[in-house]
Amino acid sequence: MQKQHIHFSRASDGVTIAYSMMGEGLPLLVAPGWVSHLELEMDSPANVDFYEGLSKAGQRRLIRFDVRGSGLSDRRVEDISIEARARDLEAVIDHLGLDSVAIFASSHSGPPAIIYAATHPEKVSHLVLYATLAHHGETDREALGKAIVDLIRAEWGVGSRAVAEFVYPDADKEIADANTRYMRNSASGEVAAALLEEALFHVDVREYLPKLTMPTLVLHRRDDKAFPFECGRELAALLPHAHFVPLPGNIHLAYYGETEPILDAVNEFLATKDGHEHKAEREGEHARSKRVRVAFGLHIILFTDMEGSTSLTQRVGDAKAQEVLRTHNRIVREALQAHDGSEIKHTGDGIMASFQSASGAIDCAVDIQRALDARNEANPDTPLRVRIGLNAGEPVAEGDDLFGTAVQLASRIAARAEPGQVLVSDVVRQLAAGKEFLFSDEGDVVLRGFEDPVRLYGVRS
Repeated sequence: MQKQHIHFSRASDGVTIAYSMMGEGLPLLVAPGWVSHLELEMDSPANVDFYEGLSKAGQRRLIRFDVRGSGLSDRRVEDISIEARARDLEAVIDHLGLDSVAIFASSHSGPPAIIYAATHPEKVSHLVLYATLAHHGETDREALGKAIVDLIRAEWGVGSRAVAEFVYPDADKEIADANTRYMRNSASGEVAAALLEEALFHVDVREYLPKLTMPTLVLHRRDDKAFPFECGRELAALLPHAHFVPLPGNIHLAYYGETEPILDAVNEFLATKDGHEHKAEREGEHARSKRVRVAFGLHIILFTDMEGSTSLTQRVGDAKAQEVLRTHNRIVREALQAHDGSEIKHTGDGIMASFQSASGAIDCAVDIQRALDARNEANPDTPLRVRIGLNAGEPVAEGDDLFGTAVQLASRIAARAEPGQVLVSDVVRQLAAGKEFLFSDEGDVVLRGFEDPVRLYGVRS
């Protein structure tokens, strides 16, 4: 990886913030997760490999900085609130004179990044939030959290070991020792404790979420011990333009464990801005333009949703669960190709697609369920059951993605469906009138987020 060049900027309250740059191309700002140290971080091969992946081997301009109170930034600071740390992002971005930047924020840096993006939406092209939260609503772990904060303040050496066991539960002794040394050398115990205390008991940035107008990617490992999976799922649900990707594993730190799914998701997400991305090169401009064209006029939106993906992972393991997920993806994509459907995005446990024909969308959904039935008959030990929901409307386009009421309703319909069922809105049923489909009337249903009941119909194949 290229040698990093360290520079300094000054926040509006006078605090000096150290930052580094590597590579060329479109800028990606990586905010530090908790305490940080620009130099010591690069002693870890896992960190180097992860940043190499984020930088696309130097094709992106990777910008990192040390949070106030740690690393090469000012260590003696009075204000380390999330509002103050949002000013750290502002200091680096303004010092570099960036008109537009993508931000990757993980763990403790998520709330400050949310505040910055909400108050400077014109500056942020893409926002990636990994293993973070809008607020920590869990109360059953409050006593444990307070005990760890008190331990860090009383004995930073022992406290850092306790934290290391949460962020990487199954680490071997060499990695655990390296992580504890890194934490102790990055900041004082008092700063580390104060940052952790705020994240666990005082952070609440939910009021800023409706102001995030940029595309946002939320990633979270299902068995994260530090910030539970529910934190990421709630965050994505509250964001107006979020794409949520659940990931297997229990490691809080992005650069350990299976990093390829994280890097693939981030690189694909940023592909709408970065002309060097592999996705456009592999699929060609025809496939890309097809996804963009579906933004205009009336379209049928289809969502698939795998049943019990989390329990499947726990039952058969990460590798086997990923194999099942790949089977789902293959079956859905083959059906989309056969019925002229356009894949919009992968949602982690399913796929969102768009059609210009209601009958084509229903035929596609029925073919998916038939293919899954055949697959399950041959693989009874790992059944793959999928809910499918369809709605019609005029979605709002942003980049390659689709948003709006029509999309939200389709997602809610899929969530309402039974495993193995195709469930459609009344408008889809009416659009397919005369096409010899059989429907069962499911009645008027109240769906989450919608005040008025929605008439739903099951497709009878």
